[in-house]
Amino acid sequence: MSRVVLSAGSNVGDRLAHLQSVADELGDRLIGASHVYVTAPWGGVEQDDFYNVTLIADDPGRDPWDWLRLCHLLEWRADRVRDVRWGPRSLDVDVIACYDPAEVVSQHPDLLLPHPRARARAFVLVPWMQIEPEAILGGIVVRDLAAALDPAEIAGVRRTDFTLTPSAR
Repeated sequence: MSRVVLSAGSNVGDRLAHLQSVADELGDRLIGASHVYVTAPWGGVEQDDFYNVTLIADDPGRDPWDWLRLCHLLEWRADRVRDVRWGPRSLDVDVIACYDPAEVVSQHPDLLLPHPRARARAFVLVPWMQIEPEAILGGIVVRDLAAALDPAEIAGVRRTDFTLTPSAR
């Protein structure tokens, strides 16, 4: 049923392996993945830099709730601990937006779509622009959302040479 945009980040343990686990799970459903980007932590908690990636997947059999359950499963497999808000994480996977084919809007407290803070987060928008520059989030082109951010925040999202591709199963 749906196409999804996911944002994944890690700053604990083998950051790249944690992100790779997301691509591996998506397998042939993965239709686009940005390079891995390095970003400073967000939210004021002292911690290591994050590796971040944006992924686009498509699966006609999944709805937004299925994507959310998959995100939680991947975090659980990576031993994600939720004891400090915006604190260090082995893996954080967020559903940014779903399309069916139009953008899905959800006001359910457990699944707000589009993601309410994505439009203000350079670590989501910059990688997304790399793979889908004309993407729409909440009715606005992602490129325009990024252009509205502080240039220093955009500059703080640094592209690496790392890329993710699903491993053969």
